[in-house]
Amino acid sequence: MDRVKQEILQAAEQEKEQLIAWRRYLHSHAETGFDLPGTLAYVKGELAAMGITAKPCGKSGLVAELGKKNSDTVFLLRADMDGLPISEESGEAFVASNGNMHACGHDMHTAMLLGAAKLLKEREQTLSGTVRLMFQPAEELLSGSKDMIEAGVLQNPPVSAAMMIHVMTGTMFSTGTAIVSSPGVSAPAADYFTIRIKGKGCHGSSPNLGVDPVNVAAHMILAIQGVQTRELSMGERATLTVGSIKGGEAANAIPDQVELKGTMRSYSEETREYLKKRLQEIAKQTAAVFLAEAEVEFPCGCPALQNDASVSKDVLGYAKELLGDEKAFSTQELTGGKAQGRGEKTAGSEDFSYISEKVPSVMVALAAGAAEQGYCYPLHHPSVRFDEAALPVGSALFAYSACRFLA
Repeated sequence: MDRVKQEILQAAEQEKEQLIAWRRYLHSHAETGFDLPGTLAYVKGELAAMGITAKPCGKSGLVAELGKKNSDTVFLLRADMDGLPISEESGEAFVASNGNMHACGHDMHTAMLLGAAKLLKEREQTLSGTVRLMFQPAEELLSGSKDMIEAGVLQNPPVSAAMMIHVMTGTMFSTGTAIVSSPGVSAPAADYFTIRIKGKGCHGSSPNLGVDPVNVAAHMILAIQGVQTRELSMGERATLTVGSIKGGEAANAIPDQVELKGTMRSYSEETREYLKKRLQEIAKQTAAVFLAEAEVEFPCGCPALQNDASVSKDVLGYAKELLGDEKAFSTQELTGGKAQGRGEKTAGSEDFSYISEKVPSVMVALAAGAAEQGYCYPLHHPSVRFDEAALPVGSALFAYSACRFLA
């Protein structure tokens, strides 16, 4: 496979300017959630220019295939396409002007998968199975992967294994370093929640005539924090965060309602269910203490991401073959002393977890900017930047992994 490796690496590097152009277009036209009309049209058009037909899947996903038709072996490569409703402050010349931002690197992911599509199209006659390209919406809503699964992305013929790449920045790793998740959980389950506290509005000078939902919210937030600090053991990693409080307009009036929004993360289904149960109990019972009412909703969420032992081992081997031992590690190697840095589990959730529930899968992290090189802001920050030198590496790793798995 040495010849294949060198061909793919060289071809990916030759496509660097095209990868950058794809990435910058997507970045400057960032769209969010399932509402991706411009992104979809652009990706579909670029695939068509390569001679690849992409078909819609679900609310706003795209699927394309390369290689043998109706093969018994199907390797799925996934990229997410949605941005975030964040006003960019990175200083880049190609920021979006619509109030959105690719602050999580999904523009990088999409560009890398377009690059892999081109590399694989050029080698299509040598593929001994099928490569399925999955361009996914609404990862930030933890909903896009599930939607595409329900629309059949893993079927006809069924997927044998799946792989994703997520860029990271602001770390100690040099650009182009690949970290392959070791077997087991690598990303936590996540749930968004909304708590609506219903009180009784009145004049601020006569609080005895109303029921104050602002006061209820204050007590509720303090009680919620106690779950994490007093009800979970030291080894049970979880977060429970209230990130939004809305209620009231006037300084001298008690409002009828206050709304809290937040998120919770955990690495086991048992802890996940416990957190959801306790959140509902605390919300309703705290409200009742102060004569108010509360309702709790969990609008979306995803399970923990499970990495398959066999696929993890295989992709780690492919990454080492392609990039060398100094540029490819497993998370176990990092925590075992061969390198210093990230632990085995990330704190950010990934709705690729829905795929990992259905088929053997692996998550790969790709360094795209070291802190010492000026890439000092984390994902989801208005000032985050990414090193575009990672683009050819990601494209090559996608394509080479597919070729090796099918071989």
